Amino acid sequence: MMVHTRITENSPALETWQEVRAPYGVGYKIKLLSQLLARKFTERLEPLGLTPFHWVVLCCLWEEDGLPTSSIGEKLQQVGGTLTGVLDRMEERCLIRRERDTRDRRIWRIWLTDAGKELEVTLPPIALDLREEAMQGISYAEREHFCQILNRAIANMS
Repeated sequence: MMVHTRITENSPALETWQEVRAPYGVGYKIKLLSQLLARKFTERLEPLGLTPFHWVVLCCLWEEDGLPTSSIGEKLQQVGGTLTGVLDRMEERCLIRRERDTRDRRIWRIWLTDAGKELEVTLPPIALDLREEAMQGISYAEREHFCQILNRAIANMS
């Protein structure tokens, strides 16, 4: 059973409470940054008929083509229904093709088409430009440290 302590003006927990309240809390700030980045990235991908979710799937396949659908879902921490719809749209756009695994017919492998492979030249510069815009005035060392902290926090929550 969870016990909630009422925080009063004289409470020692008040200072800690202030740190977690929106808009001051780190969770809120991470969510806001994520939303802003997603909005800007969506705007830049829209003329190409793509979404940020297409981007992350393409990144997985550029790294290792022919992944099983389940592996893509695990890498992206996505539920099957959401990923299936995205893969459907990517297949309709001829960016990927699905093939049954030759050893296990229950498994669908996802392969890039030539059009999907060609986007590896077009899309990374868009993502790099957005990253540079977001990280303007932040040193390379600070960026690395920020990523390390985020990775630890993600691992803690996984």
